[in-house]
Amino acid sequence: MNFITKILNTKFIRKDPHGSLHMPVYDSVAFEFDSSEDLALAFEGKKLAHTYSRITNPTIEYFEQQIKAATSSQGVVAVSSGMAAITNLLMTVTQAGDNIITTKHLFGNTYSLLEKTLKPFGLEVKYTDLTNTLEIEKLIDSKTKAVFLETITNPQLEVSDIEAISKVAKDNNILLIADTTITPPYLFNSKKYGVDVEVLSSTKYISGGATSVGGLIIDNGTYNWNKNDNLAADARKYGPFTLVTKLKREVYRNLGASLSPHNAYLQSLGLETLALRADRSCANTLKVAEYLEKHHKVQNINYPGLESSKYFKIAKKQFGHKAGALLTFDLESKDSCFKFMDNLKIIRRTTNLNDNKTLVLHPASTIFCEYTEELKKEMNVRETMIRLAVGIEGIEDLLKDISNALEAVK
Repeated sequence: MNFITKILNTKFIRKDPHGSLHMPVYDSVAFEFDSSEDLALAFEGKKLAHTYSRITNPTIEYFEQQIKAATSSQGVVAVSSGMAAITNLLMTVTQAGDNIITTKHLFGNTYSLLEKTLKPFGLEVKYTDLTNTLEIEKLIDSKTKAVFLETITNPQLEVSDIEAISKVAKDNNILLIADTTITPPYLFNSKKYGVDVEVLSSTKYISGGATSVGGLIIDNGTYNWNKNDNLAADARKYGPFTLVTKLKREVYRNLGASLSPHNAYLQSLGLETLALRADRSCANTLKVAEYLEKHHKVQNINYPGLESSKYFKIAKKQFGHKAGALLTFDLESKDSCFKFMDNLKIIRRTTNLNDNKTLVLHPASTIFCEYTEELKKEMNVRETMIRLAVGIEGIEDLLKDISNALEAVK
């Protein structure tokens, strides 16, 4: 069965008494037990049952099962946001004194999480060029627990050779974590390319048009948890289920970043149309990129799906003909960027990605506004850069809107 067929045919763990085709929304905090003994066994993890919705819930569990079935993964944990997914995972696999290897070409909030939130708790972060595996190898030491990458960086749109990085990680017994928000399951098979654990914001493609906030942690079942000294004791008890068990019975439970049942229901519905929406938005993005590439007022266009992109070959290898629905381009100045954005009539000025609607943003003055000019330069975020997250509108309407807005730029 293909991806969407698996989504549509994921069985309920317990048969619905009314024969519902959609998992109902269990908007309940707690669940009653027939006996005190059953309640105690459930809390001890010896009886599979829901006790409290901060820990598990039937609607959220079904959403997790759909993702697990579609990705053939070992286990899935749905959380309240994409940032919660990264936080929960890193706080599970690392401790004070450990380090991870990543790049400064990251989403602004992810960089802030690493630098301003986790570093004060003792996590060391080593930054390097992830397109160069030799540089990664130089930074690995006995305290390195993971390499963290974005499959396509936001907003730099840099694409690393994930298979090559996976080999380095496996040779050194460290975890490879990929944020696949821009290329979620259906667009990218993370397990095939050696990713051990996938994190993503399900707010984006999966929610079905920005209906709800959520995040996912997907354990592909490819990492031996005995190799992580923080989880070795757990691995002796839980084996391949170590990560999900540690999250559910400790870190995720204690941090309280649970997805709401209603949001899980909305995202479960969003999964059903994921392929249709992703195909349309990716096709639209390529056409917009091709148009901008030829426009005389555009200084630079960046989209990995363009043959002119230096990342085209590796993007095609990893993502096929669908290199996501995000592109960036440069105009002459910041004033030109604002003038362009203010003259758009269909495209919306706002944050977020992979809404059904096309969204435009000036990254330097918004999601990267807290950083110094020097740091923004290191992060490759320019004052002249515009980020366009392309939706599913009619392509003729999008191109006309872009054309008219560009004409307004002097």
